[in-house]
Amino acid sequence: MAPRINPLVSATASPAILESRAWLKAYDGGKGPAIDLSQAAPPYPPPPELLRRLAAAAQSPSLALYGPVPGEYQLRQAYAGHVSELYGAEISPEQVSITAGCNQAFVIATMLVAAAGDAIVLPSPWYFNHKMTLDMLGVEARILPCAAADAFIPDLKKAAELIEQKVRAIVLVTPNNPTGAIYPPSIIEAYARLCRDNRIWLIIDETYRDFLPEEAKRPHAIFQDVALRDTVIGLYSFSKSFALPGHRLGAMIFPAALGAQVLKIQDCLQICPARAGQAAVTWALEALDDWRQRNRRRFGEQLNQFRSALADVRDWKIESLGAFFAYLCHPFRDLTAEQVAQRLASQNGLLMIPGSYFGPGQDSYLRVSFGNLTAESFGQLSERLRL
Repeated sequence: MAPRINPLVSATASPAILESRAWLKAYDGGKGPAIDLSQAAPPYPPPPELLRRLAAAAQSPSLALYGPVPGEYQLRQAYAGHVSELYGAEISPEQVSITAGCNQAFVIATMLVAAAGDAIVLPSPWYFNHKMTLDMLGVEARILPCAAADAFIPDLKKAAELIEQKVRAIVLVTPNNPTGAIYPPSIIEAYARLCRDNRIWLIIDETYRDFLPEEAKRPHAIFQDVALRDTVIGLYSFSKSFALPGHRLGAMIFPAALGAQVLKIQDCLQICPARAGQAAVTWALEALDDWRQRNRRRFGEQLNQFRSALADVRDWKIESLGAFFAYLCHPFRDLTAEQVAQRLASQNGLLMIPGSYFGPGQDSYLRVSFGNLTAESFGQLSERLRL
């Protein structure tokens, strides 16, 4: 008999993307090539110059050595300058750490603010890796249900009612994964005030920030107010913006006084972030701004195409549509979301993630990463969505 493993790990749900992709193995190709709308990765490659710089950095003997635990100072400085301009705030390199993707940034943030037995308010539907992280660390996910009638914006009054002695933080994900909902700046700022007033943390995950509509010049102003930002931890991913998910680069913003505590966690989790990617992204932050803006417009066009395509699909309803994602209400009332998703994948070669993977009460929904659609697959949606 094998020794016992950590029961918190064994009780945690399996990774949703890996589990759902297995359904495509049963697809016979009868409706054409499979259409994978499950994973939120850019459908285009990095630009050639970025790839060239990555290759050159990977060949550097100096970058094969250990680097600074919180990340290369040049990248921290460049990112601090970038977000200072974006938010209209003064953010220093000492308030920035580079992480192995935004998932690791969330693990670090959780370990930093909560111990086993504590609680963190998590809006539902949630990003499944966030819930998995809390479960494995023994931190209670205090569920804040979000409704389609409210455009899946978390209700501030309901959040306030969940705060008690065990609660250490509230998590916001905007633009949201899975719904695509974009939280108004006034809502984000109200949550920051709620957290400040209750002496708890606001952890805000802005992985998809660079895919906001072009008219959204500034996501929020919480970093402008020193009293607010002293209780805020901001998370970000370079992976989506620069089409580099395999290079695992993310970032955290936090009060400078926490730097030594963040470093302790990072030193145990990664020693230092991968260095070649950091060197390339330091250059890319400024040099590829136009390229990123073009991709931002591209996703805006994809969003409009998706809305038009779904208008011709009977009985399916777009409940939420925003940066990167759509959240669809399916018409099959006698089937669970998982059954619908599995049948669509195995019978029609169309892979989406069931809403039930994102929390309780989500069996009416499926998540779509619409950026992965092509001109050809847009035209196939109507047929592929039939069961």
